[in-house]
Amino acid sequence: MDISKLKTLSYDELRTLYREFLHSQSIAKSTINTSYVDTFYLWRKGSKDLFWNTVTSPAFENDAKEALIKALSENSTGNVNSLVNSYLSHLRRFRLFLASDGTAETTTPKQDNAANRIYRHKKKIKVNVPQPSAEQVELYLAKWDTLENYRLQENALNKLFFELCPNNTDIIDVLLKASALNDFYSTNIFSIYPVAKHICTLNIDTRLRDGDVTLVGDIQYVNIGDTEKNFYSFATKYCSHHNPLDYPIYDSYVDEVLRYFRNRDGFTDFPDGDLKVYIKFKRILINFRAFYGLDKYNLKQIDQYLWLLGKDYFPKTYGKKIRGDK
Repeated sequence: MDISKLKTLSYDELRTLYREFLHSQSIAKSTINTSYVDTFYLWRKGSKDLFWNTVTSPAFENDAKEALIKALSENSTGNVNSLVNSYLSHLRRFRLFLASDGTAETTTPKQDNAANRIYRHKKKIKVNVPQPSAEQVELYLAKWDTLENYRLQENALNKLFFELCPNNTDIIDVLLKASALNDFYSTNIFSIYPVAKHICTLNIDTRLRDGDVTLVGDIQYVNIGDTEKNFYSFATKYCSHHNPLDYPIYDSYVDEVLRYFRNRDGFTDFPDGDLKVYIKFKRILINFRAFYGLDKYNLKQIDQYLWLLGKDYFPKTYGKKIRGDK
């Protein structure tokens, strides 16, 4: 979006344009109606300049929180601390609008999304996970560095994938890498040779370097005997260990955390099944990062943060060794 042109719009003109964007996202009608009003709270209670200075600030998270606390303290009789996160989430979504071309590709048909919302709005959220923030990401990245088993496992895989066997044309190299991943991550592939042979037939090295997201889908489906197996999480891990910045890892912990924040904050809207379609999964992660103002972190760091967060808050549901495939 051309922000300089947007700044010339009146209050009503900007809201109308933003409402069109919200509808293009297949967001729930109730969320659209709320965002249409609450996003512009600082404009209504402060000024046009305050609103624009806040949403375009390089220190958005801090400046927005301070401005909202001040405005809410002066104009609201409610609990400011409980209100501020709601208003902040609307401003984060508006920043997604600023970073877009004014519309966005709808990831799934609206009918499917509506059905998904009906299901998830009935579901009670039983845990209280801290709001994503730079402080939280730093906390969990520091925690990752203290976990010797995970850190050394990662170092061993890096040596194997980057130094000893960087290419994927020799079946022995691929077998070594696939076997190590299967063992370290407990991906439960009981016959690894057909998987390695399948990878060798795909000529994947250039596609890995280019960050081709369709490669995950090509790797994940493997015929073992007369049965087609779906090794989705394994495929994301295999690609990620060759090119970690372009291929975030999918697993159950990350899945659970993304669905939790979708249900709680509405950072974007998607059916659960989208998380197992890699191009959509990656887009959801990018939306998560943008919505919570975490753009300074790469997707590998976001992935590590979400995984450790899932281990902390959803251990009973996903108590798998390391990072299991299911």
